[in-house]
This record gives sequence, structure tokens and C-alpha cells, in this order.
Amino acid sequence: MIDPSTGTMEVADILVKEGRIAGVAPLITREGIPIIEATGLWVVPGLIDIHVHLRDPGYEYKETIETGLAAAAKGGFTQVCCMANTLPVNDTGAITFYMVEKARRVEGPLLHPVGAITKGQKGENLAEIGDMVDQGAVAVSDDGNPVMNSEVMRRALEYASHFDIPVVDHCEDKNLSDGGSIHEGEVSTRMGIKGIPSASEEVMVARDICLARQTGTRVHLQHLSSRGSVELVKWAKDLGIPVTCEVTPHHLILTHHAVESYDTSTKVNPPLRTEEDREALVEALAQGIIDCVASDHAPHSLKEKDVEYDLAAFGISGVETALAIVLKLVQEGRLTPMRAMEAMSTIPARIMGLEGGNLKVGQPAHITIIDPDKRWRLEPDSMVSKGKNTPFAGWDLKGKAVVTMVEGRVVWKEETLGEGGNDEG
Repeated sequence: MIDPSTGTMEVADILVKEGRIAGVAPLITREGIPIIEATGLWVVPGLIDIHVHLRDPGYEYKETIETGLAAAAKGGFTQVCCMANTLPVNDTGAITFYMVEKARRVEGPLLHPVGAITKGQKGENLAEIGDMVDQGAVAVSDDGNPVMNSEVMRRALEYASHFDIPVVDHCEDKNLSDGGSIHEGEVSTRMGIKGIPSASEEVMVARDICLARQTGTRVHLQHLSSRGSVELVKWAKDLGIPVTCEVTPHHLILTHHAVESYDTSTKVNPPLRTEEDREALVEALAQGIIDCVASDHAPHSLKEKDVEYDLAAFGISGVETALAIVLKLVQEGRLTPMRAMEAMSTIPARIMGLEGGNLKVGQPAHITIIDPDKRWRLEPDSMVSKGKNTPFAGWDLKGKAVVTMVEGRVVWKEETLGEGGNDEG
């Protein structure tokens, strides 16, 4: 059992009753109780992904709430926070309500909508933030469309403070990145593809930090990709400014050299950057400067990806591979198991104000069971998500979620789990 909320790592039994954790002890009487045998496995607080795109409503050909939550369950996630860039945009309580109700009928991982900051994500007029919060929104973000107007962003921060929710920002200066497809550097020059400079991210990171300092409102910065962004966040945290941030698995493991294949599955925003940037991200995650890992799950159909690189959509379908990529860093000794699970469960729960992220008695039984030694090969056709756009196709991976439990209900179980044991629970 690994519980980052208490720093506990021990062999124990966990009793689940009526959807909650009812007991944790070295040995719990098992007579008459369905058992999931987890000997030799890791039992951790249910993983939480605070940055996914489920495309529903409006783009169901890419993903639906049903397929997205099923993919999340397979990836070990018990809760997900979905972004507002749907059609129509989630900028009213009605759309938020639709998402929550549809997810409730699925009975999979819990879905927490992130409402838009501005109407239509246009960066001009504030959306109905209070209405969305009333219907279940846990944060606001114009993800994919940064709020370029600093005055609008300031007012969003001031307004969000009344609801005690974070404002989540995709840090990108569109004037600097306009028309770019990959990181601006040696690879973009050699390939003849317009680049996106690190500065396009860093100037907005700095802007958001200044506004967080001005307003005192919590700001969460999405998918950091550069060493400069890490340095700015460290400076902010040293000053006590209320800023948190995330990093994606693909930015932790890949660099801009991956795009030399012209495989459009490597096209993401922010782009894959240099080895120096990647190293800075890994080190910052290990040290806690970067708070957590989020997949930025962005499924697309072939019609958006099977085109020329410049024309392809940005994004990786990442919710099913996130855990294995993070575990690769554990296997390399870059992260401890405790820190990895903290970054994928305990801290995300804290940032978004969610129940879960721990294995304490009385808490909801959101539990993920991981086989850290399970070897598997990623074949896109075996992915549950409608989006097969992954740069990890054909990779041999080690470590996998074998049980995902939400409020005591098993929503995913690996078929081979518990052979020879009693796992009917």
C-alpha cells in the first residue's frame, strides 16, 4: 500500500464497505468477503487526471464521455477533469450539467467539468462562472485558447476567488507561436517547419504569476514544456505566490527529435522541446517544483492526423499510457514510487479540491491497483479511446493498472488478474 497523503508504504489489507474505505490493517478477517488478491502489487489512491479532452458534446466522432471514461479507467484513473473546448463550449451551467449527468449514467471514473473562462473561449467576456460552479465545475480554463487580454484574465482571477476555484491557463502567446508546428530550434530549421519558441510559453507563465501575485487567486499552469517556465515557477513558489503547475508524460520522455519521423502523433501544443528542457522538467517534477502529472488526453480521428504535418491537429491520446510513461521514470530511478503516485493522485486532488487522493479510513474507495512489473506492448488497435493518435505505438512498456475502483465499484480489471486467486470482488 502506497499512500502519499500520509507517507505510508507498507503491506496491508484494505476493507471497502458501502463505497468507502472502512479499515486498513496488516490483516483483516476475510471470511465471507469478496477479495481482490493484490499480493505483490501496488495499491494506491485512485489516480486523478486533471487535464483531459473528452470532445463531448459536439465532437463525438473523436471521443465520447463513454469512451473517454472507459479509456481513463483502463489507464488507472478514477477521476478526470475535462476541458471546456466542446461544441458548444462549456461556458454555461447547462453544458456543465449535461456533462455531469451523462458521466453519472456511465458509472465509470468520476467526471469533473472545467468550465470556460470566457464566453465561447474567445478571451473577451467572462463566462457564467458561478452558474457552472453550481452545476459541478471545479475550475475554469480557456484551454487551447489562452486569455491573451491581461485585464480579462485579472478579472477572471478576481471573480473565481469568490468560488474558491483555481483558474487554469494554457500559457501561450499566440503572437509568438502563430503558424508554428514544432519547437523552434535546430530541428525546425533543418526540417523547414515553422517553429514555436519557448518564449511563447514563458512570457505567459510570467504574466500569470504576476496576476496571481496581484489578486491572491490560485492559478494552475498547464503542460509546462521549457526550462525557463520551470525557473519562473520556482521563483513564484519561493515568494509564496499561489501557483501550481503540471507536466505531461510525453514532455517528460520525448524531445523535438521525435518529430523528425514526420509522424503527426508527435505534434502537440506546447511542442516537444530540447533534451535540456526535458531534463529540467523531470528534475522539477522530482523536486516538487512541478506539482503533478496530467495527460492532456487529446484524441483525434484520422482525418485530423493523417495529413501533412503542418495541417495536422495538435494532440496525443494519452490517458491509457500516462501511468506507464511515469513508471518508466520510476524504473530509471528518476522518481520514487511515492513521488510518482503523489503527482498522479494526491496532489491533483488537492489542486482541484476533490475527495480522494488518499487511502484513509472514511474516505471514498477510489483505489488503483498497479502491477509495476507487468510488461505490455502498446498497440493502437487495442486502445479503448477512439483516438489512436499516440507516438508510443509499438513501445514495450512496463507497469500497468490492473484494477480501477471508483467508490468501491470495480470499473476496470485486467483479465489476467488473480489467476488462481479469489478476485470476484
